[in-house]
Amino acid sequence: MHIRELFARRDFLTRMSAGLGGMAAASLLASESRHGVEPRAPHFEPKAKRVIFLFQNGGPSQVDLFDPKPELMKRHGQRPGEGYINTVDIKKTGAWLGSPFQFAPRGKSGMVLSEALPGLARHADDIALVRSMVTTHSNHEQAIWNFNTGSIQPGRPSLGSWVTYGLGSENRSLPAFVAIMNPKGLPVDGVRNFSNGWMAPVFNGFPVRAEGTPVIDLKPGGSETAAAARLALIQKLNREHLRTRPEQLELEARIQSFELAARMQVAASDAMDLSKEPAEAHDLYRTSDPDAGVHGRQLLLARRLIERGVRFVQVLHNGQPWDTHNENESGHRKISRQTDEPTAALLTDLKRRGLWKDTLVIWSGEFGRTPMTEGKDGRDHHKFSFSLWMAGAGIKGGVTHGATDDFGYHSVDNIVSVPDFHATVMHLLGLDVNKLVYPHGVREEKLTDVSPSKLVHGILA
Repeated sequence: MHIRELFARRDFLTRMSAGLGGMAAASLLASESRHGVEPRAPHFEPKAKRVIFLFQNGGPSQVDLFDPKPELMKRHGQRPGEGYINTVDIKKTGAWLGSPFQFAPRGKSGMVLSEALPGLARHADDIALVRSMVTTHSNHEQAIWNFNTGSIQPGRPSLGSWVTYGLGSENRSLPAFVAIMNPKGLPVDGVRNFSNGWMAPVFNGFPVRAEGTPVIDLKPGGSETAAAARLALIQKLNREHLRTRPEQLELEARIQSFELAARMQVAASDAMDLSKEPAEAHDLYRTSDPDAGVHGRQLLLARRLIERGVRFVQVLHNGQPWDTHNENESGHRKISRQTDEPTAALLTDLKRRGLWKDTLVIWSGEFGRTPMTEGKDGRDHHKFSFSLWMAGAGIKGGVTHGATDDFGYHSVDNIVSVPDFHATVMHLLGLDVNKLVYPHGVREEKLTDVSPSKLVHGILA
Protein backbone atom coordinates (compact mmCIF):
# COMPACT_ATOMS: atom_id res chain seq x y z
CA MET A 1 0.00 0.00 0.00
CA HIS A 2 1.30 3.48 -0.90
CA ILE A 3 2.29 5.60 2.09
CA ARG A 4 -0.31 8.22 1.14
CA GLU A 5 -3.00 5.64 1.72
CA LEU A 6 -1.85 4.72 5.20
CA PHE A 7 -2.87 7.95 6.84
CA ALA A 8 -4.09 11.39 5.90
CA ARG A 9 -1.56 14.02 5.01
CA ARG A 10 -2.29 16.21 8.02
CA ASP A 11 -2.06 13.26 10.36
CA PHE A 12 1.24 12.27 8.82
CA LEU A 13 2.66 15.77 9.19
CA THR A 14 1.49 15.84 12.79
CA ARG A 15 3.34 12.59 13.49
CA MET A 16 6.47 13.77 11.72
CA SER A 17 6.55 17.37 13.02
CA ALA A 18 8.73 16.90 16.11
CA GLY A 19 11.65 18.54 14.35
CA LEU A 20 9.67 21.57 13.20
CA GLY A 21 9.22 22.99 16.67
CA GLY A 22 5.94 23.55 18.49
CA MET A 23 6.29 27.31 18.60
CA ALA A 24 7.45 27.48 15.02
CA ALA A 25 4.34 25.59 14.00
CA ALA A 26 2.15 27.99 15.96
CA SER A 27 3.50 31.09 14.28
CA LEU A 28 4.95 30.04 10.95
CA LEU A 29 2.93 27.14 9.64
CA ALA A 30 -0.17 29.29 9.39
CA SER A 31 0.74 31.05 6.13
CA GLU A 32 -2.45 29.89 4.47
CA SER A 33 -3.35 33.43 3.55
CA ARG A 34 -2.70 35.04 0.20
CA HIS A 35 -0.42 37.41 2.14
CA GLY A 36 3.20 36.47 2.71
CA VAL A 37 6.25 38.09 4.23
CA GLU A 38 8.26 38.52 1.04
CA PRO A 39 10.07 41.90 0.89
CA ARG A 40 7.84 44.74 -0.27
CA ALA A 41 8.74 48.23 -1.41
CA PRO A 42 7.83 51.11 0.93
CA HIS A 43 5.71 54.01 -0.24
CA PHE A 44 8.76 56.32 -0.32
CA GLU A 45 12.44 56.26 0.56
CA PRO A 46 12.74 55.17 4.21
CA LYS A 47 15.17 56.35 6.87
CA ALA A 48 14.77 53.14 8.89
CA LYS A 49 14.77 49.53 7.72
CA ARG A 50 14.02 47.88 11.06
CA VAL A 51 12.76 48.60 14.57
CA ILE A 52 13.70 47.63 18.13
CA PHE A 53 10.79 48.51 20.40
CA LEU A 54 11.65 48.50 24.11
CA PHE A 55 8.20 48.37 25.70
CA GLN A 56 8.24 49.47 29.34
CA ASN A 57 5.00 47.88 30.45
CA GLY A 58 3.49 49.31 33.60
CA GLY A 59 3.89 53.04 32.97
CA PRO A 60 7.18 54.81 33.83
CA SER A 61 6.92 58.06 35.78
CA GLN A 62 7.63 61.05 33.58
CA VAL A 63 8.32 63.38 36.53
CA ASP A 64 10.89 61.00 38.03
CA LEU A 65 12.78 60.12 34.85
CA PHE A 66 12.43 62.71 32.08
CA ASP A 67 10.44 65.80 33.10
CA PRO A 68 11.77 67.74 36.13
CA LYS A 69 9.27 70.03 37.85
CA PRO A 70 10.61 72.63 40.31
CA GLU A 71 7.08 73.83 41.09
CA LEU A 72 6.06 70.29 41.98
CA MET A 73 9.00 70.12 44.38
CA LYS A 74 7.99 73.47 45.90
CA ARG A 75 4.39 72.30 46.42
CA HIS A 76 5.38 68.85 47.76
CA GLY A 77 2.86 67.72 50.36
CA GLN A 78 0.23 70.32 49.43
CA ARG A 79 -3.21 69.41 48.16
CA PRO A 80 -3.71 69.94 44.40
CA GLY A 81 -5.98 72.72 43.26
CA GLU A 82 -9.20 72.41 41.28
CA GLY A 83 -8.95 70.29 38.14
CA TYR A 84 -6.02 68.20 39.33
CA ILE A 85 -7.45 64.82 40.20
CA ASN A 86 -6.62 61.15 39.97
CA THR A 87 -8.76 60.14 36.99
CA VAL A 88 -8.49 56.44 37.83
CA ASP A 89 -10.24 57.03 41.17
CA ILE A 90 -10.89 60.57 42.35
CA LYS A 91 -11.00 59.35 45.98
CA LYS A 92 -7.33 58.37 45.63
CA THR A 93 -6.22 61.90 44.76
CA GLY A 94 -3.35 62.63 47.13
CA ALA A 95 -0.98 65.51 47.77
CA TRP A 96 1.59 66.72 45.29
CA LEU A 97 4.58 64.35 45.32
CA GLY A 98 7.88 65.94 44.42
CA SER A 99 10.45 63.67 42.81
CA PRO A 100 13.17 62.20 45.06
CA PHE A 101 15.47 61.97 42.02
CA GLN A 102 18.02 64.63 41.12
CA PHE A 103 18.01 66.00 37.57
CA ALA A 104 20.89 67.52 35.64
CA PRO A 105 21.73 68.60 32.07
CA ARG A 106 23.40 65.84 30.07
CA GLY A 107 25.52 65.85 26.94
CA LYS A 108 26.32 68.79 24.68
CA SER A 109 22.60 69.29 24.13
CA GLY A 110 21.98 69.87 27.84
CA MET A 111 19.04 67.44 27.87
CA VAL A 112 17.84 67.24 31.46
CA LEU A 113 17.55 63.66 32.72
CA SER A 114 17.15 61.90 36.05
CA GLU A 115 19.97 60.44 38.09
CA ALA A 116 18.14 57.10 37.72
CA LEU A 117 19.33 56.91 34.09
CA PRO A 118 23.14 57.29 34.08
CA GLY A 119 23.51 54.99 31.07
CA LEU A 120 20.98 56.88 28.97
CA ALA A 121 22.58 60.15 30.08
CA ARG A 122 25.70 59.16 28.12
CA HIS A 123 23.49 59.06 25.02
CA ALA A 124 21.59 62.30 25.63
CA ASP A 125 22.86 63.66 22.32
CA ASP A 126 21.64 60.57 20.47
CA ILE A 127 17.99 60.48 21.54
CA ALA A 128 14.91 62.58 20.86
CA LEU A 129 12.90 62.94 24.07
CA VAL A 130 9.16 63.56 23.72
CA ARG A 131 7.72 65.03 26.95
CA SER A 132 4.22 65.75 25.69
CA MET A 133 2.65 62.34 25.00
CA VAL A 134 -1.04 61.76 25.76
CA THR A 135 -3.20 58.68 25.55
CA THR A 136 -6.92 57.94 25.85
CA HIS A 137 -7.27 55.48 28.74
CA SER A 138 -5.91 55.03 32.25
CA ASN A 139 -6.32 51.26 32.57
CA HIS A 140 -3.36 49.07 31.68
CA GLU A 141 -5.13 46.82 29.19
CA GLN A 142 -6.86 49.53 27.21
CA ALA A 143 -3.77 51.75 27.21
CA ILE A 144 -1.58 48.82 26.12
CA TRP A 145 -3.98 47.99 23.30
CA ASN A 146 -3.99 51.63 22.27
CA PHE A 147 -0.22 52.00 22.25
CA ASN A 148 0.47 48.64 20.63
CA THR A 149 -2.45 48.44 18.19
CA GLY A 150 -3.96 51.92 17.78
CA SER A 151 -7.26 51.23 19.55
CA ILE A 152 -8.57 50.79 23.09
CA GLN A 153 -10.54 47.80 21.81
CA PRO A 154 -8.84 44.38 21.88
CA GLY A 155 -8.21 42.15 18.89
CA ARG A 156 -6.43 44.47 16.47
CA PRO A 157 -2.99 43.87 14.92
CA SER A 158 0.03 45.19 16.78
CA LEU A 159 2.50 47.75 15.47
CA GLY A 160 4.99 45.01 14.58
CA SER A 161 2.33 43.24 12.55
CA TRP A 162 1.58 46.40 10.58
CA VAL A 163 5.27 46.98 9.89
CA THR A 164 5.86 43.43 8.65
CA TYR A 165 2.66 43.55 6.60
CA GLY A 166 3.86 46.75 4.97
CA LEU A 167 7.49 45.80 4.37
CA GLY A 168 7.80 42.03 4.61
CA SER A 169 10.95 40.25 5.74
CA GLU A 170 14.65 40.74 5.01
CA ASN A 171 15.52 37.13 5.91
CA ARG A 172 13.67 34.12 4.53
CA SER A 173 15.01 31.90 7.29
CA LEU A 174 13.90 33.95 10.29
CA PRO A 175 10.55 35.41 11.38
CA ALA A 176 9.98 39.01 10.31
CA PHE A 177 8.56 39.98 13.73
CA VAL A 178 10.00 38.64 16.98
CA ALA A 179 8.86 39.29 20.57
CA ILE A 180 11.58 38.71 23.17
CA MET A 181 9.99 37.60 26.41
CA ASN A 182 11.32 37.84 29.93
CA PRO A 183 12.00 34.22 31.02
CA LYS A 184 9.95 34.80 34.18
CA GLY A 185 6.74 35.35 32.28
CA LEU A 186 4.57 37.38 29.93
CA PRO A 187 3.70 41.05 30.32
CA VAL A 188 0.26 42.27 31.27
CA ASP A 189 -2.24 41.15 28.60
CA GLY A 190 0.17 38.49 27.42
CA VAL A 191 0.44 37.64 23.74
CA ARG A 192 -1.94 40.40 22.65
CA ASN A 193 1.04 42.77 23.03
CA PHE A 194 2.40 41.30 19.79
CA SER A 195 -0.67 39.74 18.20
CA ASN A 196 -1.55 39.77 14.51
CA GLY A 197 -5.23 40.36 15.41
CA TRP A 198 -7.32 39.74 12.31
CA MET A 199 -4.34 39.84 9.98
CA ALA A 200 -2.97 36.64 8.50
CA PRO A 201 -1.21 34.54 11.19
CA VAL A 202 2.12 34.96 9.43
CA PHE A 203 2.20 38.54 10.78
CA ASN A 204 2.00 37.45 14.42
CA GLY A 205 5.00 38.21 16.64
CA PHE A 206 7.14 35.11 17.13
CA PRO A 207 7.88 34.69 20.87
CA VAL A 208 11.36 33.74 22.04
CA ARG A 209 13.27 33.80 25.32
CA ALA A 210 16.73 35.24 25.91
CA GLU A 211 18.00 32.39 28.05
CA GLY A 212 17.74 28.63 28.32
CA THR A 213 16.13 27.27 25.16
CA PRO A 214 14.98 30.37 23.23
CA VAL A 215 12.46 28.43 21.13
CA ILE A 216 10.99 25.25 22.58
CA ASP A 217 11.52 22.14 20.40
CA LEU A 218 13.21 24.10 17.64
CA LYS A 219 16.07 21.65 17.26
CA PRO A 220 15.16 18.39 15.52
CA GLY A 221 15.04 15.22 17.54
CA GLY A 222 17.59 12.48 16.93
CA SER A 223 20.57 12.72 14.62
CA GLU A 224 21.01 15.34 11.90
CA THR A 225 20.95 12.56 9.32
CA ALA A 226 17.58 11.32 10.55
CA ALA A 227 16.21 14.86 10.66
CA ALA A 228 17.36 15.51 7.10
CA ALA A 229 15.74 12.27 5.94
CA ARG A 230 12.44 13.21 7.61
CA LEU A 231 12.50 16.63 6.01
CA ALA A 232 13.27 15.21 2.57
CA LEU A 233 10.38 12.75 2.89
CA ILE A 234 7.95 15.46 3.99
CA GLN A 235 9.00 17.74 1.13
CA LYS A 236 8.62 14.93 -1.40
CA LEU A 237 5.10 14.11 -0.16
CA ASN A 238 4.14 17.79 -0.08
CA ARG A 239 5.27 18.36 -3.64
CA GLU A 240 3.49 15.25 -4.87
CA HIS A 241 0.36 16.34 -3.06
CA LEU A 242 0.60 19.78 -4.72
CA ARG A 243 1.17 18.27 -8.20
CA THR A 244 -2.06 16.26 -7.97
CA ARG A 245 -4.13 19.20 -6.66
CA PRO A 246 -3.36 22.22 -8.86
CA GLU A 247 -6.70 23.81 -7.96
CA GLN A 248 -5.64 24.35 -4.32
CA LEU A 249 -4.08 27.78 -4.76
CA GLU A 250 -3.10 28.25 -1.10
CA LEU A 251 -1.32 24.93 -0.81
CA GLU A 252 1.98 26.28 -2.12
CA ALA A 253 2.03 28.89 0.66
CA ARG A 254 1.47 26.18 3.27
CA ILE A 255 4.28 24.08 1.85
CA GLN A 256 6.59 27.10 1.89
CA SER A 257 5.74 27.66 5.55
CA PHE A 258 6.85 24.11 6.41
CA GLU A 259 10.10 24.71 4.53
CA LEU A 260 10.59 28.01 6.36
CA ALA A 261 10.19 26.23 9.68
CA ALA A 262 12.81 23.72 8.60
CA ARG A 263 15.22 26.50 7.59
CA MET A 264 14.66 28.08 10.99
CA GLN A 265 16.14 25.04 12.65
CA VAL A 266 19.53 26.20 11.42
CA ALA A 267 19.18 29.97 11.11
CA ALA A 268 17.30 30.60 14.37
CA SER A 269 19.50 28.29 16.38
CA ASP A 270 22.52 30.29 15.24
CA ALA A 271 20.91 33.72 15.67
CA MET A 272 19.72 33.00 19.21
CA ASP A 273 22.91 31.43 20.50
CA LEU A 274 24.34 34.12 22.79
CA SER A 275 27.34 31.92 23.58
CA LYS A 276 28.72 32.91 20.17
CA GLU A 277 29.15 36.48 21.36
CA PRO A 278 32.61 37.45 22.69
CA ALA A 279 33.14 38.12 26.39
CA GLU A 280 33.45 41.84 25.63
CA ALA A 281 29.86 41.93 24.32
CA HIS A 282 28.56 40.14 27.41
CA ASP A 283 30.42 42.62 29.59
CA LEU A 284 28.98 45.55 27.65
CA TYR A 285 25.41 44.30 28.03
CA ARG A 286 26.04 43.12 31.62
CA THR A 287 24.53 39.73 30.90
CA SER A 288 25.91 38.26 34.14
CA ASP A 289 24.83 41.13 36.36
CA PRO A 290 22.30 40.00 39.03
CA ASP A 291 20.13 43.04 38.35
CA ALA A 292 20.65 43.86 34.68
CA GLY A 293 21.49 40.42 33.32
CA VAL A 294 18.04 39.39 32.09
CA HIS A 295 17.46 42.61 30.18
CA GLY A 296 21.04 42.58 28.96
CA ARG A 297 20.51 39.17 27.38
CA GLN A 298 17.24 40.34 25.85
CA LEU A 299 18.88 43.34 24.20
CA LEU A 300 21.94 41.41 23.04
CA LEU A 301 19.56 38.95 21.39
CA ALA A 302 17.61 41.85 19.87
CA ARG A 303 20.80 43.16 18.27
CA ARG A 304 21.69 39.72 16.91
CA LEU A 305 18.23 39.38 15.35
CA ILE A 306 18.04 42.75 13.63
CA GLU A 307 21.60 42.23 12.42
CA ARG A 308 20.33 39.14 10.60
CA GLY A 309 17.40 40.85 8.95
CA VAL A 310 14.54 40.54 11.44
CA ARG A 311 12.32 43.51 10.63
CA PHE A 312 10.71 44.25 14.01
CA VAL A 313 11.86 43.17 17.49
CA GLN A 314 9.71 43.95 20.51
CA VAL A 315 11.32 43.50 23.94
CA LEU A 316 8.98 42.96 26.88
CA HIS A 317 9.22 42.68 30.66
CA ASN A 318 7.22 40.24 32.72
CA GLY A 319 4.21 41.62 34.58
CA GLN A 320 4.22 45.41 34.87
CA PRO A 321 7.45 46.43 36.64
CA TRP A 322 6.97 50.19 36.19
CA ASP A 323 3.56 50.08 37.93
CA THR A 324 4.52 51.83 41.17
CA HIS A 325 1.25 52.20 43.09
CA ASN A 326 3.34 52.17 46.24
CA GLU A 327 7.02 52.74 47.00
CA ASN A 328 7.43 54.72 43.81
CA GLU A 329 11.03 55.70 44.51
CA SER A 330 12.37 52.23 45.31
CA GLY A 331 10.35 50.71 42.46
CA HIS A 332 11.80 53.11 39.89
CA ARG A 333 15.31 52.69 41.22
CA LYS A 334 14.99 48.90 40.95
CA ILE A 335 13.67 48.71 37.39
CA SER A 336 16.11 51.43 36.27
CA ARG A 337 19.01 49.35 37.60
CA GLN A 338 17.66 46.42 35.58
CA THR A 339 17.19 48.28 32.30
CA ASP A 340 19.29 51.45 32.01
CA GLU A 341 22.80 50.12 31.38
CA PRO A 342 21.69 47.37 28.96
CA THR A 343 19.73 50.01 27.03
CA ALA A 344 22.81 52.22 26.84
CA ALA A 345 24.82 49.20 25.71
CA LEU A 346 22.37 48.57 22.87
CA LEU A 347 22.73 52.14 21.60
CA THR A 348 26.52 51.89 21.81
CA ASP A 349 26.54 48.55 20.04
CA LEU A 350 24.28 49.66 17.21
CA LYS A 351 26.63 52.55 16.53
CA ARG A 352 29.83 50.56 16.48
CA ARG A 353 28.38 47.79 14.32
CA GLY A 354 27.08 50.14 11.63
CA LEU A 355 23.42 49.48 12.45
CA TRP A 356 22.57 52.91 13.85
CA LYS A 357 21.89 54.58 10.51
CA ASP A 358 18.97 52.33 9.57
CA THR A 359 17.66 50.96 12.90
CA LEU A 360 14.94 52.81 14.81
CA VAL A 361 14.91 52.34 18.61
CA ILE A 362 11.77 53.17 20.61
CA TRP A 363 11.50 53.32 24.43
CA SER A 364 8.04 53.85 25.96
CA GLY A 365 5.39 52.61 28.31
CA GLU A 366 1.65 52.75 27.79
CA PHE A 367 1.06 55.89 29.92
CA GLY A 368 2.65 57.98 32.68
CA ARG A 369 2.08 58.38 36.39
CA THR A 370 0.32 60.97 38.53
CA PRO A 371 2.33 63.89 39.95
CA MET A 372 0.35 63.45 43.17
CA THR A 373 0.52 60.55 45.58
CA GLU A 374 -1.52 57.40 45.60
CA GLY A 375 -1.58 56.19 49.18
CA LYS A 376 1.57 57.00 51.14
CA ASP A 377 4.33 57.01 48.53
CA GLY A 378 3.01 55.67 45.22
CA ARG A 379 1.85 57.13 41.95
CA ASP A 380 -1.24 56.02 40.00
CA HIS A 381 -1.79 55.67 36.23
CA HIS A 382 -1.90 58.91 34.26
CA LYS A 383 -3.09 59.47 30.69
CA PHE A 384 -2.71 63.25 30.30
CA SER A 385 1.08 63.26 30.07
CA PHE A 386 3.95 60.85 29.67
CA SER A 387 7.38 60.73 28.07
CA LEU A 388 9.07 58.49 25.53
CA TRP A 389 12.25 58.61 23.53
CA MET A 390 13.37 57.47 20.09
CA ALA A 391 16.83 57.10 18.60
CA GLY A 392 18.67 55.94 15.50
CA ALA A 393 17.50 56.07 11.91
CA GLY A 394 15.93 59.39 10.93
CA ILE A 395 15.87 60.77 14.49
CA LYS A 396 17.36 64.12 15.46
CA GLY A 397 19.54 63.49 18.51
CA GLY A 398 19.72 65.78 21.54
CA VAL A 399 16.21 67.15 21.00
CA THR A 400 13.56 67.65 23.68
CA HIS A 401 10.10 67.93 22.13
CA GLY A 402 6.96 69.26 23.81
CA ALA A 403 6.28 70.26 27.38
CA THR A 404 3.91 69.74 30.29
CA ASP A 405 2.49 72.18 32.81
CA ASP A 406 4.27 73.19 36.04
CA PHE A 407 3.28 69.94 37.73
CA GLY A 408 3.75 67.47 34.88
CA TYR A 409 0.01 66.83 34.89
CA HIS A 410 -1.10 68.07 31.46
CA SER A 411 0.82 68.03 28.18
CA VAL A 412 0.50 71.62 26.99
CA ASP A 413 2.97 72.27 24.16
CA ASN A 414 3.47 70.30 20.92
CA ILE A 415 1.15 67.58 22.20
CA VAL A 416 1.75 64.15 20.66
CA SER A 417 -1.03 61.56 20.51
CA VAL A 418 -0.59 57.84 20.06
CA PRO A 419 -1.79 58.09 16.41
CA ASP A 420 0.83 60.82 15.88
CA PHE A 421 3.49 58.50 17.28
CA HIS A 422 2.34 55.62 15.06
CA ALA A 423 2.26 57.80 11.96
CA THR A 424 5.80 59.02 12.69
CA VAL A 425 7.17 55.50 13.17
CA MET A 426 5.62 54.36 9.91
CA HIS A 427 6.90 57.47 8.12
CA LEU A 428 10.46 56.68 9.19
CA LEU A 429 10.00 53.24 7.64
CA GLY A 430 8.84 54.78 4.35
CA LEU A 431 5.15 54.00 4.93
CA ASP A 432 2.21 56.37 4.78
CA VAL A 433 -0.08 55.32 7.63
CA ASN A 434 -3.12 56.48 5.64
CA LYS A 435 -2.19 54.46 2.55
CA LEU A 436 -1.24 51.22 4.28
CA VAL A 437 -4.58 49.42 4.47
CA TYR A 438 -5.59 45.85 5.19
CA PRO A 439 -8.88 44.44 3.87
CA HIS A 440 -10.91 43.09 6.77
CA GLY A 441 -14.57 42.30 6.29
CA VAL A 442 -16.16 45.22 4.48
CA ARG A 443 -13.54 47.74 5.66
CA GLU A 444 -10.04 48.73 4.67
CA GLU A 445 -8.37 48.93 8.08
CA LYS A 446 -5.50 51.24 9.08
CA LEU A 447 -3.16 51.23 12.07
CA THR A 448 -4.58 54.54 13.26
CA ASP A 449 -8.16 53.43 12.47
CA VAL A 450 -10.28 56.59 12.07
CA SER A 451 -8.13 58.79 14.33
CA PRO A 452 -6.44 61.82 12.76
CA SER A 453 -2.66 61.85 12.95
CA LYS A 454 0.23 64.18 12.23
CA LEU A 455 3.96 63.63 11.97
CA VAL A 456 6.14 64.72 14.88
CA HIS A 457 8.44 66.80 12.67
CA GLY A 458 10.36 68.23 15.63
CA ILE A 459 12.19 64.94 16.26
CA LEU A 460 12.94 64.08 12.62
CA ALA A 461 16.44 64.59 11.24
